[in-house]
Amino acid sequence: MHFTSEQRLDGGVIEREFSLGEIPGVLWMPASASVSAPVPLILLGHPPLGLRRMHPRLVARARQSAAEGFATATIELPGSGDRPRWDAAEQARADLRRAMEAGGPVGDEIVDALVLPLVDKAVPEWRAALDALLSLPEIGGPVGYSGGVISIGIRLAVVEPRIKAAGLFAGSLVPRAMFEEARRVTIPLHVLLQWDDEGNDRQAALELFDAFGSKEKTLHANMGGHTGVPQFAGDDAGRFFTRHLR
Repeated sequence: MHFTSEQRLDGGVIEREFSLGEIPGVLWMPASASVSAPVPLILLGHPPLGLRRMHPRLVARARQSAAEGFATATIELPGSGDRPRWDAAEQARADLRRAMEAGGPVGDEIVDALVLPLVDKAVPEWRAALDALLSLPEIGGPVGYSGGVISIGIRLAVVEPRIKAAGLFAGSLVPRAMFEEARRVTIPLHVLLQWDDEGNDRQAALELFDAFGSKEKTLHANMGGHTGVPQFAGDDAGRFFTRHLR
């Protein structure tokens, strides 16, 4: 991990950009973090739209977590932002756009081609980033995962024992194979569902929630579209992480 920039935000939050090989990332540290008092970490997931485009939303989430005493970090997804183009992913996105513009159902083959290779590539990168982040003396764990492509969160919850709780956004297409992986998830979950999300299959989201194997899982459903998440829903997610990472 190589840090490339640092700036201090309001409230004493320190934002540090880094690179992990070819992978760009950002780390936000609360003012309370120190070598003598290391803090827990939340990994901030996001859709494959590029870190620069997502930065305003990510930094808002980071500020909220810093107020609770958590460090947060994120990395650029494969084929997104300034990373090299990924032809297969570009083709899968084009196929998805055509299917949605046609107004018909999105076929399983399109969902599989779009999501499964992304999960296979992204999860090892998230785990490598976690190795590097936990080597910093100001970060001591435990670790949570929040948001982003829900299939990435599912895979991480299954394969990464250092992640102790996850807040997932039920707003992306999920391959049927991921339902089987969901049954192997056992960590506490807080799942956010926007009831009128125009890009989400509500029934599939409910079936996925039912499939999760966790003994503690909460579904927080709110009226409104994809970008209409109410502030109190974010506050509830913050209390979930405080309960499980403190």
